[in-house]
Amino acid sequence: MNNSFTLDRRNGKIMGVCAGLSNRTGMDVTLIRVAVLLLTLCALGPVGVVAYLLAGWMAEG
Repeated sequence: MNNSFTLDRRNGKIMGVCAGLSNRTGMDVTLIRVAVLLLTLCALGPVGVVAYLLAGWMAEG
């Protein structure tokens, strides 16, 4: 398990945010993707999309 959050573009689908979280936490990337999708659709809405994009943008820089 890695101690810092970095994007995983090789295993990522869009920006590599979920794959990076998977590397950071040691959880399966599919579970993280499903959780992010459900949170965005059911609870967060457009805020979830903006948060995802911000996480990808901030981890890159």
